Amino acid sequence: MNVEEKNKLLVKKCMMYGILLILLLISVGPFLWLLSTALKSSNENLFKFPPDLFPKEPTFANMKKVFETIPFFTYFINSVILAVIAVMSDIILGSLAAYPLARMKFKGKKIIFMSTLSTMMIPFQVTMIPIFIIVTRMQLKNTYAGIILPTAVTAFGIFLLRQAFLAIPQSLEEAAFIDGCNSFQVWYKILLPLIKPSIATLAIFTFVNSWGNFLWPLLILDNKKMYTLPLGVQDLQGTFTTDWRLIAAGAVLSMIPIIVFFVATQKYFIEGATAGGVKG
Repeated sequence: MNVEEKNKLLVKKCMMYGILLILLLISVGPFLWLLSTALKSSNENLFKFPPDLFPKEPTFANMKKVFETIPFFTYFINSVILAVIAVMSDIILGSLAAYPLARMKFKGKKIIFMSTLSTMMIPFQVTMIPIFIIVTRMQLKNTYAGIILPTAVTAFGIFLLRQAFLAIPQSLEEAAFIDGCNSFQVWYKILLPLIKPSIATLAIFTFVNSWGNFLWPLLILDNKKMYTLPLGVQDLQGTFTTDWRLIAAGAVLSMIPIIVFFVATQKYFIEGATAGGVKG
C-alpha cells in the first residue's frame, strides 16, 4: 500500500468517525441537556439565547427537592416491582410459547406463529379501550395485575426466543430425550441455559418498556400510592407554574435504574440481538 492509498484510507476513517461522532451527539445530546438543566441553580435562566450548555453553578438541590416534593421511593418501589414481574413473565411465558413453535411439529404451527407476529402490527392504542373494559370488569384497577396482565407476554418476546431456540442443534435435544428428560426438562435444563444472551436482550427491552410505561398505568391507577415513576414525575408539574429544573431532576433520577440495568447486561445484548436472526 503506497502513501496515496494510506492517505485515502485515513481520510475515509476520519470521515466515518466524524459521522459517528455527530450521530453520538444527536443521540446523547438530549440526555446531556436534561442533566445540565437538572444541575442548574435557580439563578440561571433556562430560556436565554444562546443557551448555556453547562451549568455555571452546578447544584444537587433540585434532586434533593424532588424527594421532598413527591414520595419518590414509593414510586420507585412500585416501578421496580412492576418491571421485575414484567421481565420474569415475558421471559417465562414467552419461552414456553416459543419452545413448541421452534422445536415441536404439530398442525397449524406456522399459522399460529404468523398470527402471533401479526399482532406486532397492531398499536396498543387500538386495543386499549377493550382491554380497559375487561380489566375494569375484572376489578383489577389500582392493582399490579391490572397493569401487568395485558402485556404479560409479547409477540416480540416469543419471536426473539423462538429464533434463539432454532439456532440450537437438534442433536442436543435428542440426546436429552434419550437420557430420559421430558419436554419440560429439556426446555428448562437444556435450552434455556443456552439462550442466555437472547434472554438478557429480551429482559432489557421489557424492562425499559415497563419502566417508561406511562399511558396504561395512567388509565388504570387512581390511587397515588400505586403510582410509578413516570406518573410521579408528572406530579412535579404545578397547576399554574412549572419548575423545569425540578422536572429535569426527576427525569434524570428515574433514568438511573435503566442505565444501571443496561450496563449490567450489555455484554449479552449484541450477541442476543443477532442470535438466530437468519433462521426461518
